Amino acid sequence: MTDTALRPFEIALPIPVRTYDIDFAGIVSNIVYIRWLEDLRLAMLDAYFPLQTQVTDGIGPVLVSTQIEYKRPIRLFDKVIGRMWVSELGTTRCNLQAEFAANDVITTTAAQVTVFINTHTMRPVPIPAHLREQYQRMSGE
Repeated sequence: MTDTALRPFEIALPIPVRTYDIDFAGIVSNIVYIRWLEDLRLAMLDAYFPLQTQVTDGIGPVLVSTQIEYKRPIRLFDKVIGRMWVSELGTTRCNLQAEFAANDVITTTAAQVTVFINTHTMRPVPIPAHLREQYQRMSGE
């Protein structure tokens, strides 16, 4: 596993591999990882910045990019754990890192970039101050 010493906002979830996640080659389909990343991202947001608060504040996160590196296949009965954390927090951008491990071996790594937007204007807004303060405490910056 990767060093977890400074992983702000980290969450870890067991990821069930469903029969419908498997492609014709008998492995988890590449597109399934996108759904799993979304599950992780939503769980992280729920833990630190719940949807109700976002709606009340009139802001929300949107994805700018997703990159995935598939190192090893995941199969139907593998025990999968997904992890996601914030690797960098800019003024308006938030860089996320994620990994999936099957049977204690990292199989997949991913990076996502998000921005917060004003839900009325659909324009980027600064990262909320309370998230920035939490990030600074967690990362030691």
